Amino acid sequence: MRFPLLYEINTRCWLRELSAAAGKPLTLADVSPAQISEWSELGFTHIWLMGVWRTGPKGLAAALHEAKRNPTFTATIPGWREEDIAASPYAVAEYVVADELGGNSALAAFREKLSAAGLKLVLDFVPNHTGLDHPWLRERPELFVQSPRQVNETFKVGEGADARWIAHGKDPNFPAWQDTAQLDYRNPATRQAMTSQLLMIAGQCDGVRCDMAMLMLNDLFVRHWARFPFTHALSEREFWSEAIAAVWRDFPEFLMISESYWGMESCLQTLGFDFTYDKILYDELVYHDPSSVTRHLYEESSAAFVENSVHFIENHDERRAATVFVPEEHRAAALLVLGLPGLRLIHEGQLTGARAKIPVQLRRRPVEPSDAKITAIYERLLHGLRGSAVGEGRARLLRPRAAWPDNQTWRNFVIVQWQTVPDEFDLVVVNLVPHRGQCYVPLTIPNLAAHHWSMRDRMGTERYLRVGSDLERQGLYLDVPPYAAQLFHFTPGG
Repeated sequence: MRFPLLYEINTRCWLRELSAAAGKPLTLADVSPAQISEWSELGFTHIWLMGVWRTGPKGLAAALHEAKRNPTFTATIPGWREEDIAASPYAVAEYVVADELGGNSALAAFREKLSAAGLKLVLDFVPNHTGLDHPWLRERPELFVQSPRQVNETFKVGEGADARWIAHGKDPNFPAWQDTAQLDYRNPATRQAMTSQLLMIAGQCDGVRCDMAMLMLNDLFVRHWARFPFTHALSEREFWSEAIAAVWRDFPEFLMISESYWGMESCLQTLGFDFTYDKILYDELVYHDPSSVTRHLYEESSAAFVENSVHFIENHDERRAATVFVPEEHRAAALLVLGLPGLRLIHEGQLTGARAKIPVQLRRRPVEPSDAKITAIYERLLHGLRGSAVGEGRARLLRPRAAWPDNQTWRNFVIVQWQTVPDEFDLVVVNLVPHRGQCYVPLTIPNLAAHHWSMRDRMGTERYLRVGSDLERQGLYLDVPPYAAQLFHFTPGG
């Protein structure tokens, strides 16, 4: 598939639940082919196992401290116990698969099963920092941002003359992550070491989701860490351009996905990332701001930017979509992100309307009943998308126009045309507001006037016949209900 459909799984919670159901501890090697076939039948192309890497006791201690002070943990799992807590999966001690998941060999067996079903594996790469248990803190402390004396948001490594004050990992907009150590990208040795780590991971999977990837950009990094001394000359090249080039030399089809914010997405795409998070689109959807959604897609973003973006309405960092949208709006938002060109991301639990946002340090999550309305929405969406051109062919965002003067409802539409073969195409139609809307859509299909066209909603019962010459002359007229989410399939007919 040209544009992947990615399923994110909370690996530790998921495997614990599988083990409980089996009545014995399971590893990744024990995941059944039937489970993998289910993902394939839903249309997923890639599986992201979030949180497979080894962590350590210092990371666990930090997680327990966080769990005791943060009421979210008790709200999520009332009466949680220490065995329910693990170190953050983003406080990596070593890029080796955790023993509780079966180690590297179990991951390799799981990947083979995915491959047999035509699916690919995505893992995490955390470039900005390591966990406090990482051996480099003892063996190669020069790879980290450090101070000659204790300052705010640092911790001590070593004793006596060998003591160093290492900075905790940080996003400049928030307090430091107390379970991490900040890598220093001003140091060429750090860049080389992290490129080697990335290459090692690339040998175990088909792609990576790079955590907070914009933090490595030269200008941002130098500004952020200017108060910490450094003597090396900074490379004029960006870390990502060098690292991605190195990966693609050995793994030319490897998928690079960037978690990114702050308007850095286009820069990261230029440096080689296949797909970068489109957090702007997400925010506009959850703020229920349809005019900003359409402005972002039609006016502020190029076609290339949209095609190289990750589209989502939830992930492990964000609120659950079922708590943000009423079901009708949920359906429209879901089709929007699934119907756009780019990487489409679905989060575990999203398909059944899960409402609990799970702290990443939890190894157990609450059992939530499926929401029948949300389950039905996704069953129909994913069934309709299967067999369509969506995700496969050439995509074009079509700009609607007013159906008649003084009717402004056309501004609430997002419409995407998809085509893989001549004389057939699919049209994603989304109305972002809770009232009816009308518009004309200028289709861009070659030889449109050569046929009459049969028009069928793949996710509903509507069927129409349209005259090709009318479509070419004035466009397709649409009159749709509130929060419409339709996928029309066009074939010659009549």
